[in-house]
Amino acid sequence: MNILSIQSWVAYGHVGNASAVFPLQRLGAEVWAVNTVQFSNHTGYGSWRGQVFGADLVRDLVQGIEDRGALPRCDATLSGYMGDAAIGEAILEASARVKAANPQALYCCDPVIGDVGRGVFVRPGIPEFMRDRAIPAADIITPNQFELEWMTGQPVTTLAEAKAAARALQARMAPGGPRCVLVTSLKVAETPEDQIEMLAAEGGQFHRIRTPMLPLSVNGAGDAIAALFLFHRLKTGQASAALGAAASSIYGLLRRTSEAASREILTVAAQDEFVVPSRVFLPEVC
Repeated sequence: MNILSIQSWVAYGHVGNASAVFPLQRLGAEVWAVNTVQFSNHTGYGSWRGQVFGADLVRDLVQGIEDRGALPRCDATLSGYMGDAAIGEAILEASARVKAANPQALYCCDPVIGDVGRGVFVRPGIPEFMRDRAIPAADIITPNQFELEWMTGQPVTTLAEAKAAARALQARMAPGGPRCVLVTSLKVAETPEDQIEMLAAEGGQFHRIRTPMLPLSVNGAGDAIAALFLFHRLKTGQASAALGAAASSIYGLLRRTSEAASREILTVAAQDEFVVPSRVFLPEVC
């Protein structure tokens, strides 16, 4: 499996490609990482050093990969946080080039916009880009609850509302693709107080998984979830199977992180969770 992953990079810690690449490699995938920024650490610390790369650099690197004749072997393009809309356009161009070389390839977009309690935290223009440009190009999209509400303009307070919003996204996604939606960090009226949910939608079916709430707040978990879900969806061809595998692995990773009281997710120390999760959660039809 070969995945082109276009995301941010940090030297210290695990967000963006620094959160997505290693789990994919640990599972046996080749990852062609194109970095949109190189920072010392993630911005959640309040201060950081480094540079934001331009869209032309992304295009140049993808062109170099294409020059190697590699794009026909690419199974998917994965994207996450986008520094500005220009980089977003470069990512969509890269996905289109991959699909032109391999029509079976998928585009998985983690539409980073904001979160419950924080609101929108990306630059102006990015939310609209995600809604109007990225979604129509995506085969798989992995919004959190806040992003699902923002992109659809629909409330998500119950399971029925979450399913309706997911259907609304699917109606706008790439025609001919699986139109697969994974909703993360979902808390609705039916969710037990001590649990958190993920909901997967594909082919008219919905599956959900509930896992225990953990007492931690870390950056980069969403990047890992998107990568794991994409890998298992490519491997199995089933959103339900991908949901179960990704949720089990991410729970194990976050449990280990919580037990260690770590500010950064323990991507390396807990790497066995990606291959053989210590606790398995099974999806249920909903």
